[in-house]
Amino acid sequence: MPSCRILGHRPRFTASGTEMSWSCERCGEQLGSKTYADEQSAQRYAAALDRQDSDDVGRRAPFLGMLPLRLWRRIKERVEARG
Repeated sequence: MPSCRILGHRPRFTASGTEMSWSCERCGEQLGSKTYADEQSAQRYAAALDRQDSDDVGRRAPFLGMLPLRLWRRIKERVEARG
């Protein structure tokens, strides 16, 4: 796929039983897999590796520089908690 050639693959990690596998979110190509001793290890590694930097925007930001983003995120979390 052209987007993977230009931007690179976007790996997503999943676990099924004792096997963790990863494939490209953009083109769907299977990129690899690894077998672990137990299901919990496979689930733990898949969850740890399957995150994006954009998930933490506003949490690890400099306090003053990103204050509006922190306030927006806090308001959004409160609204979601209500319903």
